Amino acid sequence: MFEGPKNTHELIYDWNLVDAPEKPTRRIRVTDETLRDGLQSPSVIQPEIQDKVYLLYLMNDLGIDTVDLGLCGAGEKFKYHVTVLAKEIVKQNMPIQAQSAARSVISDITPIVEVSQEVGIPIEAAIFVGTSPIRQYAEGWDLNFLLKQTEESVSFAMKNEIPVMFVTEDTIRTQPETLRQVYTAAIRAGAHRICVSDTVGHITPHGVRSLITFLRKVVDEIDPNIGIDWHGHKDRGLDVINSLAAIEAGADRVHACGLGIGERSGNTPMEILLVNLNLLGWAERDLTKLPEYCEVISEKCGAVIPFNYPIVGADSFRTATGVHAAAMAKALSKNDDWLAEHVYCGVPSSMVGREHTIEIGPLSGEHNVRFFLRKNKIEENPAFVTKILEVAKRSNRLLSDEDVKRIVTVMSRRQRANQEVSDDELDRELTKDKRRM
Repeated sequence: MFEGPKNTHELIYDWNLVDAPEKPTRRIRVTDETLRDGLQSPSVIQPEIQDKVYLLYLMNDLGIDTVDLGLCGAGEKFKYHVTVLAKEIVKQNMPIQAQSAARSVISDITPIVEVSQEVGIPIEAAIFVGTSPIRQYAEGWDLNFLLKQTEESVSFAMKNEIPVMFVTEDTIRTQPETLRQVYTAAIRAGAHRICVSDTVGHITPHGVRSLITFLRKVVDEIDPNIGIDWHGHKDRGLDVINSLAAIEAGADRVHACGLGIGERSGNTPMEILLVNLNLLGWAERDLTKLPEYCEVISEKCGAVIPFNYPIVGADSFRTATGVHAAAMAKALSKNDDWLAEHVYCGVPSSMVGREHTIEIGPLSGEHNVRFFLRKNKIEENPAFVTKILEVAKRSNRLLSDEDVKRIVTVMSRRQRANQEVSDDELDRELTKDKRRM
């Protein structure tokens, strides 16, 4: 018989730690782009300002470092929303860096200056311009134009005491020398951060490491204190792994959106990024509000959460399979919550404020049924277990709590009358309410 260690935490051999990269010595900051880039998805609903304020509070609870409050230059409504959110940060003394995106034109940056002066805090301007050859050709731009836009926009922001993160769009398809010149111009003009963008979701983790390593050297030659941001999209499904690769290579702030909403296939999903940062030991944020954060975004933005979505999907922490349920039930019988959380799951449910559940369905076994009866303080009568399992095996779906309780009620009534209950009777009992619908 296997004898486990005194500390069950030793039961996991973690291959992630074999030849693993060194843990970052700097704090890895996170920027939430939900209220700006996330809302650029053509399929989402634009939330009302009270819903944005609610999300801001949840972002604060999750330990988000920076929040892009919106694109001030998109119109008076957006400028008003940014103002309200910035005032809430001030009123509640939130440790959040307010940010607002802007094209590299004075008319976009001016509203940020006005809001900053009105609310009394510096609002970081995320000033962006497209730099890749394909973008330059489509727009009719050249390098001289890019350098002129960069210098003028950053200088205007600095003149008005607005901190700047300078963003190159489509960084990942831009020549090294163009990036060197544009970022150098931005830093010389006063930008305190640069942002590397995978605008079209093109790059692979290897490319990310090469790009960030190159830019870290460029930045260090000018000023080692300049921060590097990573902004990724998920067109190829490499969003989260690319964000982690960027951190390994030297980025110290990464961007994401709740539920990964955004243009085309969307942005790096915030909830998945935050969980991975915690599991890697690169952060220690309290993530128990993640389900609420995602539920609010889903409801207010009209973003459907698939049932099998990681962390916050309906099936993330539930099983109806006999083998899985048996392992979890046996772990619970040892009165070890940690063991029960980890025996068949890579993400501990308690980290994100959820619980594991065991359901009863066609692929279930005896442990599923006994777990349900025990949890609901129902007698673990062998006859109940047998009949419930037989009904489940004949079904093409999970049995609801009400289904199981109804079977127990019918069985109990028949037992008191010393009568047998037929399969047909139980099946009719379970379909009775459905026929009335």
